[in-house]
Amino acid sequence: MTYSETTNYLFNSLPMFHRIGALAYKASLDTTLKLDEIFGSPHKKFKSIHVAGTNGKGSVSHIIASVLQSAGYKVGLYTSPHLTDFRERIKINGKEISEQEVIDFVKSYKHIFDELQPSFFEMTVALAFDYFARQAVDFAVVEVGLGGRLDSTNIISPLLSVITNIGFDHTEFLGNTITEIAGEKAGIIKPKTPIVIGEWNDESAIVFAEKAKHENAEIIFASQCMKANKTNGCDTYQEFEISALNNDFIDFENQKIKLDLLGDYQQKNIITALAAIAVLQKNNLPKINNDAIFSGFANAAQQTGLRGRWQILSKNPLTICDTGHNSHGLNLSMTQLKSIKRNKLFFVFGMVGDKDLNTVLSLLPKDAFYIFTNADIPRAMPAVDLAKRCAAENLHGETISNVKDALFYARKSAQKDDVIFIGGSTYVVAEIIDVLM
Repeated sequence: MTYSETTNYLFNSLPMFHRIGALAYKASLDTTLKLDEIFGSPHKKFKSIHVAGTNGKGSVSHIIASVLQSAGYKVGLYTSPHLTDFRERIKINGKEISEQEVIDFVKSYKHIFDELQPSFFEMTVALAFDYFARQAVDFAVVEVGLGGRLDSTNIISPLLSVITNIGFDHTEFLGNTITEIAGEKAGIIKPKTPIVIGEWNDESAIVFAEKAKHENAEIIFASQCMKANKTNGCDTYQEFEISALNNDFIDFENQKIKLDLLGDYQQKNIITALAAIAVLQKNNLPKINNDAIFSGFANAAQQTGLRGRWQILSKNPLTICDTGHNSHGLNLSMTQLKSIKRNKLFFVFGMVGDKDLNTVLSLLPKDAFYIFTNADIPRAMPAVDLAKRCAAENLHGETISNVKDALFYARKSAQKDDVIFIGGSTYVVAEIIDVLM
């Protein structure tokens, strides 16, 4: 099998959530546990950090991995979804798993996959854990795919669990209230294992505190321990001053820290990641000193290869993409977008069909010129349908179904003082992120 043939098998033969949605979701860990047994329980052969949350879990996972790398550890990183290449999901010290590793794994165990019929995500978790074990990583930072309690990654027994925040997304699986969604994400809280909660929410805090008490797990609310105030920023980094709200928890009061991720929403992710690192420091990991922390934050994207989070693709005209795709995430990115000084705003906009479109549309800038589009996946809302829904909210523009053509139209139309923004769906961003780079 070639790499192309292998990925075609993975994408087309195994149920894949990002393509078909609910049909790929399994409300059980049975298949994951069977695969884990077949591969000799690889997740028990490395230390791990587990990261869940509605938004920010990808950024926080990459920042934690970068700090551990700066401290000199060999670090596995498992995230989802990928943007342009399947191998982005599985990395060690920022280097993607090789094509040959993927080919050999699938070729060797295809008969098992044909028999067990795992989902795409279940197979990918098995590959990642097997790879991390064989490569003898010191740590693996593991991002939850969906929810927590029934996510395939939830077979690990981590040193630390992290939940960034709670918002409304995937409500068809996780519930329609903050309490219900928090209950699903609280499923990653393990016995006697510290849990860091990034953002305080009155409804979810009760759920997390009760679950932590039941599991005899120390619980830390990051936003109650410290705050970050932005002091500087440019096209390549942001600078924040960290202030302690609990001096027993951090030891760099009033220190300034740089981060090479640009979205304003990273202000919240910084606090979550710092709290997680502080907990790891207390777990007798002396290599995680302040130098490693400052270096890890300053080089997070560079060291781990994180892309698509408020990423500047071009400066003339200013062209930005962001993978925020639910109301919680889009609210933050739209606030930042509206604050940018510009003449005209061109918005290349696409959504998947199972999102809460009404809430999302209420957040979008009314003065933008929209180019309605759709990613090349079955779940995508057709551009013509999206345009009709948007017109009812007084959002108008052109309809161009092909994402790259939509971007080229925006580029052709925009002047140097205009801004182009690409977003609404991770999969829209995925189709254009390499075009201008």
